Amino acid sequence: MGLLLASSLLPLHALAQPPVPDSLTTAGAPAADTTAARLNRRLPLLVGGLAVTYTGLVYALSEAWYTGEKTKLHWFNDLPEWKQMDKAGHFWGAFHQSRGAVDMLRWAGVPDRRALWYGGFVGFLLQSPIELLDGRDPAYGASASDLAANFLGSAGLIGQQLAWGEVRIMPKYSFHTTPYAARRPNVLGRSLAEQHLKDYNGQTYWLCADVGAWLPATSRWPRWLQPAVGYGAQQMVFNDPATNAAAGLHAYRQYYLTLDVDLRRIPTRSKLLRRVFYVASIFHLPAPALEWNKRRGFVAHGLYY
Repeated sequence: MGLLLASSLLPLHALAQPPVPDSLTTAGAPAADTTAARLNRRLPLLVGGLAVTYTGLVYALSEAWYTGEKTKLHWFNDLPEWKQMDKAGHFWGAFHQSRGAVDMLRWAGVPDRRALWYGGFVGFLLQSPIELLDGRDPAYGASASDLAANFLGSAGLIGQQLAWGEVRIMPKYSFHTTPYAARRPNVLGRSLAEQHLKDYNGQTYWLCADVGAWLPATSRWPRWLQPAVGYGAQQMVFNDPATNAAAGLHAYRQYYLTLDVDLRRIPTRSKLLRRVFYVASIFHLPAPALEWNKRRGFVAHGLYY
């Protein structure tokens, strides 16, 4: 669910532009006046667009995803399920929703420190109400571990901004189709779009490190090239291990090591390309990778998605 929310709000995130430095002036006016004008003009547009987008998305979810019988709000411990791939998705979604909110508030003219604290927990606030829908669905239930993953995603963004004033460790996502969706399409997805959201076998979550940010200014390491570690899992058709084993499947975890390209570091004068790169920066691009899993040991991939 975090994947769906983050992807749906990305077009709004792409509006974000770096705020005008305080020392600059426009047409002889003090920078503070320019910032105030930008705040008065952009902030209502930003808040209104976000409110409409989020309200529409939650309504669409309630009508399309949660269509069955409703029960009283209840809790369910789903932490042992799906090798925690769904938790990684919640973390990823909350992180990037918070990142987008902070950048959009800065674009709207909100001072940096206020933008960080006002926008930093937006990911947690946007994703957590979904637990109310889950909590009234007899097949699910509100999840405390989902809430924790939402919080950690937002906190991860805030922590980096406080420590370094920028994002140096970027969570990313990639996907490839698997044969498991066809075995249980009602749960793992029928269409490609559904499989992106539901088939955890095809999802991989990455942490990409901007090592150049820690190196001396004289270093020749290209900031756009970043080492990355990834996490995934396979053979998950049923969330219950016994049922999964009865189908001849035994879920296992996968760990990856590769290189990633930070598109935000590619120089361009095009505002359109900068916005495209901003949105695309949440995805891991295909690259050679080294995998380790307990079934096969080390596995080299010429090109991994």
